[in-house]
Amino acid sequence: MGRAMKWVVGLVAGGVVLLAAAVFGLSRWAGSDDFRLRAQQQAAQALGVPVQLGKIDVAIWPTPSVEVHDVRVQTKPPLTLQRVEARPVWTSLLLGRPELGSLVVRHAVLPQQGLTALAAALQKQEGAAAKPAPGAAASRPQLPRRIVLERVTWVDAKAQKLTVDAEVEFEGELLPQTARIQVVEGRYAGAKAQLERQPEAWQLRSEIGGGTITGPLRLEPARGGGWRFSGELATNGVEVSALTAPSRTLTGKLEARTSMQAEFKDPAALADVLRSQTRFTVRKALLQGVDLAAAVRTLGASRDGQTALDTLTGQVATQGKVVHLTNLVASSGLLSANGNVTLAADRSLSGKVTASIGQIAGVPLQVGGTLDQPSVTPTGVALPGAGVASDIGKGLRGLLGR
Repeated sequence: MGRAMKWVVGLVAGGVVLLAAAVFGLSRWAGSDDFRLRAQQQAAQALGVPVQLGKIDVAIWPTPSVEVHDVRVQTKPPLTLQRVEARPVWTSLLLGRPELGSLVVRHAVLPQQGLTALAAALQKQEGAAAKPAPGAAASRPQLPRRIVLERVTWVDAKAQKLTVDAEVEFEGELLPQTARIQVVEGRYAGAKAQLERQPEAWQLRSEIGGGTITGPLRLEPARGGGWRFSGELATNGVEVSALTAPSRTLTGKLEARTSMQAEFKDPAALADVLRSQTRFTVRKALLQGVDLAAAVRTLGASRDGQTALDTLTGQVATQGKVVHLTNLVASSGLLSANGNVTLAADRSLSGKVTASIGQIAGVPLQVGGTLDQPSVTPTGVALPGAGVASDIGKGLRGLLGR
């Protein structure tokens, strides 16, 4: 071996030793209390709420990564994450412009109230920050190329849990290229959905309740710096109770066509401005908690039972949190019913339903009360029992899918 080659081998070997020593030192420092406390303080400053961090690990091989264990964001209630892994892109490190390749979150519990509190804290942080100079370009959020969720649980305002596995790929774009999600526990357990970006729209395909929900979704820039969202969905052969779980007040196979649209600037406001129109048919429907035939014969004295329907059809229109059910038509042999019901944003119900059976035709029922305590009263007729309104209300609540 020539002298020059020996020098090259020596330099490479020395570089490897120095790199190994640097990695070892970095790992020891990252695992120290001093590093953890500094990272904890910076995270709290960035989020605007106290943060607790557990052990922090730094690795180079087989891929560079930073792992943070036992993360606790101290909102009320707190957000807890068993482990968070951040993996940068190798080439970005070599170029001196670090770019996050993937972010992996494992075994997290995210209560809705805690997320709302965190969003409020972040808005407060942004409001306190200095505004950019006039004409300055807004900074683009740096998203990872890929986000992976493993056993991440969302807890809604009613303490109902939904645990998912998911993977979202951004590939350097602000909006996702693909997304896959599977519900592993909770009210929609077993449901799957896949979203793929195509030239004109994202194509959604989901499987739930033995059927499918498919169709295009679009998100386009709108005037004034906002966004315009639209979509058309086809629901085929879906068991209704799979959508209303854990309630099984209404069962049957659902066929529906839905169109949606909204314009917004803040994504958090999407649920409040979203408008939709749906035409639906439920075949072989079974309504639990009320015997509609007995209610017609006795002017509502039925307090229990069930109603079997060959078909239930109608239209649903939503405006934010307000839901209108119109042209409801239920039929089964001699029994038929039709009407309209509105669910207001304050959860109050209003509407009218007319039911007939055999020679007893056109019994009008007034719908009122709230979603939690609905009431149905025959127009101009005094009911013989006070429990009737509650029984029929249970059936209407099932129709509303709540």
